[in-house]
Amino acid sequence: MDKKTLEALKKAAIDSLKNPGKNKVSLPKDESHPPVLYLFRHTQTNDNIRRIFSGRRQTSLTKEGEKQAKMLAEKLKNKKIDLFISPPLKRCKQTLSPLKKYFPNVPYIQKKELVERDYGDLTGKSKLRIMKLYPEKAILWRRSWNYPPPNGESLKTVWETRIKLFVKWLENKIKKENINVAYAGTNNTVRLIRMYFEKLSIEQMLTLENPYGDYVAYSLG
Repeated sequence: MDKKTLEALKKAAIDSLKNPGKNKVSLPKDESHPPVLYLFRHTQTNDNIRRIFSGRRQTSLTKEGEKQAKMLAEKLKNKKIDLFISPPLKRCKQTLSPLKKYFPNVPYIQKKELVERDYGDLTGKSKLRIMKLYPEKAILWRRSWNYPPPNGESLKTVWETRIKLFVKWLENKIKKENINVAYAGTNNTVRLIRMYFEKLSIEQMLTLENPYGDYVAYSLG
């Protein structure tokens, strides 16, 4: 990894610690040619505000996260949505809950392969403490492509074993059935899905910070 890339990853990692879920860049929204995929991360959780590695463990939305989920629902309530998808994680289900109330008859699929990356030995530990103890390794554990945390998964592994297959299945399903889908996921899986649909480089994907309470829209028609 060259020095420039490493510095970009370091900046992204530090920025996300200071302001998790904050993003000054507008998210892409193209709904011009249905069907459409609506993509968003879960809103603020107790682990987020405590700067804890969540991974696959269950954590709940904060009061602010609940407000953000309601704001997101208001933004999407007048859209046409035919299917909801998320991993079987409480934070994603809670984020979808206010929106689903506007679509009581729309089916909801929870797919196990969409669970967040496994942070291994870092799960449940403080990101700030890990950064202090292992300043260089922590950047790579959190933001690199192929440097897994101890006993955990790299983003490359998550992509190649789970998400790559999912996005191809999802794209085919949306186009074949001509349906609009709303997907609530975790930050890392949303990054990987955005990489696919926006044709981003790996380096571009690694520095993305998906904001709370907003969404991406892709026209797939």
